[in-house]
Amino acid sequence: MTIKDRLKIQKLLFDGAFGTYYRQLYDTEELPELANTQHPQRVRRIHEQYIEAGAQVIRTNTFAANTVTMNMKWTDVQECIRRGYRIAEEAANDKDVYVAADIGQIHCESQAARERAAWEYVEICKTLLEEGAKVFVFETMSDTENIGEALEYIGDKAFVILQFSVNQFGYSSSGLSARKLLQQAESLKAVDAIGFNCGVGPGHMQKIIKGLDFSGKKYLTALPNAGYPQVVNSRMIFDNHNLDYFVAKVGDIAAEGADIIGGCCGTTPDYTQKMRESISFAQPEKRCREQVPVKSTTEEQNKSFFTGKEGKKLIAVELAPPLGSDDEKLMDAAHLLLKSGVDVLTFPDSPSGRTRADSVLMAEKVARETGMCVMPHICCRDKNAIAMRSQLLGAYINQIHNFLVITGDPIPSMVRNSVKSVFNFDSVGLMKIMSDMNEDQFIQAPICYGGAINQGRRNLEVEIGRVKKKMEAGASFFLTQPVSTKESAERVRRIKEETGARILCGIMPFVSLKNAEFMKNEMTGIDVTDEVLCRYREDMTREEGEQAGIELAREMMALTADFADGYYFSFPFNRVQMLERILRNDKKEQV
Repeated sequence: MTIKDRLKIQKLLFDGAFGTYYRQLYDTEELPELANTQHPQRVRRIHEQYIEAGAQVIRTNTFAANTVTMNMKWTDVQECIRRGYRIAEEAANDKDVYVAADIGQIHCESQAARERAAWEYVEICKTLLEEGAKVFVFETMSDTENIGEALEYIGDKAFVILQFSVNQFGYSSSGLSARKLLQQAESLKAVDAIGFNCGVGPGHMQKIIKGLDFSGKKYLTALPNAGYPQVVNSRMIFDNHNLDYFVAKVGDIAAEGADIIGGCCGTTPDYTQKMRESISFAQPEKRCREQVPVKSTTEEQNKSFFTGKEGKKLIAVELAPPLGSDDEKLMDAAHLLLKSGVDVLTFPDSPSGRTRADSVLMAEKVARETGMCVMPHICCRDKNAIAMRSQLLGAYINQIHNFLVITGDPIPSMVRNSVKSVFNFDSVGLMKIMSDMNEDQFIQAPICYGGAINQGRRNLEVEIGRVKKKMEAGASFFLTQPVSTKESAERVRRIKEETGARILCGIMPFVSLKNAEFMKNEMTGIDVTDEVLCRYREDMTREEGEQAGIELAREMMALTADFADGYYFSFPFNRVQMLERILRNDKKEQV
């Protein structure tokens, strides 16, 4: 009988932890997967113990079998995978037990690493299918980012289980909520069962599952940890004295509708045996709980800076937070802009990886003292998913509803030994988190967020693809790098034509030759041509330099007027008084 047919008539019991149990038995810190080739008899004995305890599904000892975790070349990892599957098959031989090919998350920080991981997932699945795998379990995943191709490769060749790991608050390390993760998983055609493993103990997992509304179109799984470990001599030690409590909670989870139950870190064959003896595995008529529809927000609840301004050229002005604690110049600039018709003030988040006053806190002060609409930049360089969510919640409580989301500049090379980048995800990943929060915490008044456009990217097709991905993740506007040439304007025009995005063209009125040369030679992404430099002279007065910048700005606005939805001004040295002269009617312009 196939596992799918079995699930129609009864719930199934998975085995328990392999890694923590292996280390407990053999007092070792080595990767358990190495035992597939070095100590196969140990691996087989653990499988047999779980089968004897009553497990109906055992997972192969291949959870961490990948080149990143094992730090081995692919051919050696592949052999480890083959051996691991064969050992499990031998242990289950002639027994009414299913063997699940176990695949864990491949951790990666760069785009190249993610592409490599996507390839490796496919190769892992290909190897396991060649060995005869009919059941796959992707475990402890934080999202579905890199496994799409692997799932497509498996297709309908096997029964696929996809399990996520979340913390006690219901969020994965990628910052996605349990609800969003299940929504993503339910949309994947190749996946047959979805749920959670690891991360939390049985009490928290019960609470998380109880608070979810799922369609019931896929089977639900729940494999909690035995509890929470203590770190003793750099080792994670689980308290194995909560067996009765664990089994009772897992029984409650089964009653909540879980079709597949079992244990993760800290559990042993004793837990498996107790669950088999104490929990009813009879499968009732399958329930179907419909997704709760997301409530639509009213116009009054829309706090985006462009709401109700259709047909108007939007104006955003950047105010750079100070490098120190003196914010007098910034506050003077903000007050000067009060009657300028500016739609939103933006605040960079420590650009170029150099510390400035916090963008959110600076924005909050300006909004409080001026009443203007503010939009802090949020970059992914310095905070992980937990800190990002905390920052967004704090900003929301302080009535900040607009954000520019950027991946962020790298840390300067001279301080990389002491300061580390985080880059838990890129701007698209953060946008997905914000979309999730809009459907959860911010449902009554969703936050508005947009992205940046680098029209100077060598391959414009890549940038167009990025813009489309950001729009799919909920971005509702874009701010470009400064436009200072006709070619740059035409590249933005093409992005607009191919995406239909709401675009505010970047305008940077250089105020001197020195200013323009600095931007040309030391700031990436800002295109300053020799033609632009020729507008300036070394002996220019301050007034003449500003006038040259004003003329450049007005020319760029004229070049983009037929397609731009607005303009995003970055004034060198916060010289925002130039804005009025830039926006003034030509006939009133005075030199």
